[in-house]
Amino acid sequence: MSFQFDRSKPIAIGADHAGFEYKTAIVAHLNKLGFQISDFGTYSPDSVDYPDFAHPTATSVENKETAFGILICGSANGVAITANKHKGIRAGLCWQKEVAELTRKHNNANILCIPARFVSLNVAIDIIDTFLNTPFEGGRHQARVNKISC
Repeated sequence: MSFQFDRSKPIAIGADHAGFEYKTAIVAHLNKLGFQISDFGTYSPDSVDYPDFAHPTATSVENKETAFGILICGSANGVAITANKHKGIRAGLCWQKEVAELTRKHNNANILCIPARFVSLNVAIDIIDTFLNTPFEGGRHQARVNKISC
């Protein structure tokens, strides 16, 4: 498996208060790997509304300003629902690395959504590393992906 996202563009990341701690650690992990980050907040553990961070993250991916996105909230449902309102966004909720692998291989997901209240930080980082290193298989899956947009 090899990295297929455009490394010349930053990775977009956003989180609400439930994902703030993980976001901070994930940014450090990605920086260690040599990635640039566009951080769309939140910047503290104070209670906030997840759409305020999911929309700008998804917009940056939608506009091809960033290579892909990572969103983190308590269940990851809210950020996934919000991001998937954007044209061309395929946000997948992943709670284990095998799900992240299939989300990339079969769905060509361009935003990874992580449920901070249901996975450990180590699992979250494994999920991200798997997502990063799994290419889209194309082929029969491309025809399905082409049918996603309304």
